[in-house]
Amino acid sequence: MPRYEGQCHCGSVKFAFDSEPMVSGLRCNCSICVRKGAVMSPDVIDQEALDIEVRDDVLAIYQFGDKTAKHYFCKRCGIYPFHETARFPGKLRVNLGCIDALDPLGMEVSLFDGKHLL
Repeated sequence: MPRYEGQCHCGSVKFAFDSEPMVSGLRCNCSICVRKGAVMSPDVIDQEALDIEVRDDVLAIYQFGDKTAKHYFCKRCGIYPFHETARFPGKLRVNLGCIDALDPLGMEVSLFDGKHLL
């Protein structure tokens, strides 16, 4: 199983995880995801399976609505590296654009209708 390593733009937030080969991505049309425009991992990742390294306490959380989902971002460069999902609390999706070994814009991307979920 490949090990994927990613980071925010400035490198202050780094993460790594093992996964089946990533050949596709996922986008969501909810109010925050449509604004971020990121291609996310198609499968959720257990929090314990994501190795996270943060320098200088730059990892922040943005929450809205019922505050179930946790959208993490780097306070230094503003990049969103991963989020805890609303549908699967305790599970994460990562921003595939943060993984240099992947080309998320060259992948097949599915759309999740998070806008009409609630």
